[in-house]
Amino acid sequence: MNAKKSKKNSESQVVGKPVGASRSEMAEVVLPAQTNALGKLLGGHVMHLVDIAAAMAAHRHSNSYVVTASVDSIDFRNPVSLGEIVMLKSQVNRVFRTSMEVGVEVYSENVLTGERKHTTSAYVTFVAIDEKTLLPNAVRPLIVKTPDEKRRYEEAAERRKTRLALRYRAEDRTT
Repeated sequence: MNAKKSKKNSESQVVGKPVGASRSEMAEVVLPAQTNALGKLLGGHVMHLVDIAAAMAAHRHSNSYVVTASVDSIDFRNPVSLGEIVMLKSQVNRVFRTSMEVGVEVYSENVLTGERKHTTSAYVTFVAIDEKTLLPNAVRPLIVKTPDEKRRYEEAAERRKTRLALRYRAEDRTT
């Protein structure tokens, strides 16, 4: 009985982390091997970078291993050209029990002119994994402070609701 009580007390005392603790940034120069015949960064490479940047934010918040569970959306707004710098910014938008939604924004910078463009936005969901059991692990709460953080927090709940409603379920198969 004491072990159950102790576990319950320790769970109720889990300290949250602010959004800022998960914020991550990365950048790299677009090289020829990463571009298509038009000299534009391959969409698949952008998706790869988005997954890495998002995972960094999820790791930082959860302090655990994480696996990609879902990509709700990835919107390509502007191309990134050969020789430009591609910059990714990510942060945890909301924490559920074992999962986290991470928002990623991608920007390009022309090194000759300094012009920056917002090129891509994405929402990626990760599940925290226990390092010993490899099972989903509870994630500490997210502390939201600013109006923008609160807006992202609320919008993440709506995206999750939609994602779960659309999830393919074996019992719905008609084969």
